[in-house]
Amino acid sequence: MEFITNCPEETEALGERLAKILTPGTILAYRGDLGAGKTAFTRGLARGLDCREQVTSPTYTIVNEYLGGRLPLFHFDMYRLRSSDDLFDIGWDDYLDRGGICAVEWSENVADALEDPITVTIEKISENSRRITIERSEHNALTGL
Repeated sequence: MEFITNCPEETEALGERLAKILTPGTILAYRGDLGAGKTAFTRGLARGLDCREQVTSPTYTIVNEYLGGRLPLFHFDMYRLRSSDDLFDIGWDDYLDRGGICAVEWSENVADALEDPITVTIEKISENSRRITIERSEHNALTGL
């Protein structure tokens, strides 16, 4: 599915809509350049999961946890990781076992460790406009988006 958003608020609103249909254990594999809007999309996810915490980029922490909503949200930044071995070293399996939503920026760095992800590609069209493509794996239905 492809969507065009024309401001950060619309990008957040799309993330919020997606969050409402996600189930425990879903992995979202983000793709997009720096500044594309991945954190804005994640702010919407958090709102859609009823998380009230402030969402920030996990660039320097590798993962931010938001636990106050309907499901936990784990927001990863894999930019500094070079392989899935690094991902398992930080406890990836433990996060999966917690039954939350794992939103993974720079997912291509650890693609072989992401089982059945929903891919969210965010492309910058102009200063404020984004093309957001959401693709499900064969096991993840996106009914109701």
